[in-house]
Amino acid sequence: RITQDTVVGPSLGQESINSGMLSFILAFVLVLLYMIFFYNKAGTVASIALICNLFFLFGVLVSFGAVLTLPGIAGIVLTMGMAVDANVIIYERVKEELRMGKTLSVSVAEGYKNAMSAIIDGNVTTLITGIVLFVFGTGPVQGFATTLIIGIITSLFTAILITRLIFVGMLSREKKITFSNRLTENFLAHTKFDFIGKRKITYIISGAFLLVTLVSLAVRGMNYGVDFSGGRAYVVRFDHNVTANEVRDALSTVFDGADANSSYEVKQFGPENQMRIVTQYKYDDAGDNVTAEIDKMLYEALAPLNNESLTEAEFVTTATNPVGIISSDKVGPSVAHDIKVNSVIAVLFSLLAIALYIIIRFKRWQWGVGSVISLALDALFTIGLFSLLHGILPFSLEVDQSFIAAILTIIGYSINDKVVIFDRIREYQTLYPKRNIRENINNAINSTLSRTINTSGTTLVVLLAIFLFGGEVIRGFVFALLFGVLISTYSTVFTATPIAYDLIRRDRKQA
Repeated sequence: RITQDTVVGPSLGQESINSGMLSFILAFVLVLLYMIFFYNKAGTVASIALICNLFFLFGVLVSFGAVLTLPGIAGIVLTMGMAVDANVIIYERVKEELRMGKTLSVSVAEGYKNAMSAIIDGNVTTLITGIVLFVFGTGPVQGFATTLIIGIITSLFTAILITRLIFVGMLSREKKITFSNRLTENFLAHTKFDFIGKRKITYIISGAFLLVTLVSLAVRGMNYGVDFSGGRAYVVRFDHNVTANEVRDALSTVFDGADANSSYEVKQFGPENQMRIVTQYKYDDAGDNVTAEIDKMLYEALAPLNNESLTEAEFVTTATNPVGIISSDKVGPSVAHDIKVNSVIAVLFSLLAIALYIIIRFKRWQWGVGSVISLALDALFTIGLFSLLHGILPFSLEVDQSFIAAILTIIGYSINDKVVIFDRIREYQTLYPKRNIRENINNAINSTLSRTINTSGTTLVVLLAIFLFGGEVIRGFVFALLFGVLISTYSTVFTATPIAYDLIRRDRKQA
């Protein structure tokens, strides 16, 4: 029994490939330029490592015969962000050593040594997420997990080993290595902001976000895609520009009253001559003739809107004609239910596994609770944004398997961000045991602020390029990632750590 069926015409497929490759190449070049600008010669070394990382990643994917899907691209985007992040952590540590007056060779050695625990902890937590998702996720989520797991391993190898080998070679030849320029040398190096002292304000802001999210979910709900609701989705191209209302009126002649579930939705999809039509007409009917019946209904309703006349075969077969149905997707109700359940299980198990690792690694349950609450809010705020803005923005904000992949990417990125700060707090607690925990937390956040901004900056550069040039198919997905990176950066500094601080302080008072 076929429970899910997807057909993508070569025209739409090739357009998606072209726009995806353009955006990916542009994003990659922008990251390289960003690193070279900010870290000078060391940025060039990081760029070489990033290029090697991509070669290794794609080489492994090809050897496994993996198919590159939208969730898989999400895994690559996260991998690029984490590969750059490892270099950023190392370089910021080297710069700290250089400011202390140490020699270049000593600073490089100490930088790698001191950065190692943060890099390993950050990558292990994300690796745990990938493994859980691979075990409990469905097909597309497993695609994301596979790419992510491979990407973490290759990025660790390239960011730590290849850059170190290059630096050792340069130092042995007594070549000068610069880790900054005049503009970036002391970027956020001497900040003294009281993050913990402002936590009540940020709690109010987070509470307001949460209230808006809950109200929007209750009032507006979510725009569930075919993946979650079951049904059929078609992308239809016309030989001239048409409006959604024209297509809707034409469909009413064949769908209205045809079935109890004959409702349909029409939205512009990309250019003005392209529409996406979603219907639940007979979506739970497993008969072989239903697809042919709906194809015929679409032909009778929509073919007259074209200037040129088309036969039914030309309208439904995209291999011979670029006009007509260029892609179709069918998901049965049982599959839609399975996808929902498996997605929720995958996300919940990821959060639980991350919490357990952090509790074991940092020897305090408060860090685990703080991080999980913050991660849950990151995911919830992103879901709330999709609820609030669907139907308002000029691109699709459907909740489908790609959206789940976006939520998982946000969780993976966000936990990596938080672990770096937790690691620095743990280090300060060891180095300065007589200082109170509030002072150590504030100093840790301030000392890692440059790394936080740079990692977010490089990831946002990647996502912005893909959002602008990646095509309509991927736009809603990347929009979720853009917001997710911003909210994750905010929650790392203003939510996770303050919550853990309050829990630790409360525990000490009770003791």
